[in-house]
Amino acid sequence: MPLWLIFHPDGTFEDDASKEALTSDITKLYTKIGLPAFYVVANFIKMPGNTMWVGGKKANKAKPFIRIAIDHVAVAMPNIDEVYKKTTDDFDETLKPHIADKGYDWEFHIDETEKRLWKVNGLTPPPFKGEEEKLWVRENRAVPWQK
Repeated sequence: MPLWLIFHPDGTFEDDASKEALTSDITKLYTKIGLPAFYVVANFIKMPGNTMWVGGKKANKAKPFIRIAIDHVAVAMPNIDEVYKKTTDDFDETLKPHIADKGYDWEFHIDETEKRLWKVNGLTPPPFKGEEEKLWVRENRAVPWQK
């Protein structure tokens, strides 16, 4: 389960079209490695007026600041520098047309959570790339399964 919390100021991600375009591209990051699309959750959290501060100062209205917190649960990345770099580079490329190309300042971080602490509709998710998970991909929903 990738969970993306996208903290954004007024004037950014105001319409469904901009949110859909970004979340569609985010979802592709995960479906291309075999995860079900429904695993990907993105929450747009508007930070109105004076609620976003950076470095002890109110964020610049002329140059919006976007902060993204990402939680990964479904799959843990191997502790290999090249894998981490490729992942963050892929995320940069995905975010570029939606954030960087618009002239916004931005940053993200990724946390990984133990998969054994995650359930979907009360079901423990199946093993990554296993036959049961492939069923979840096809159905695009959680389906009961047994170990």
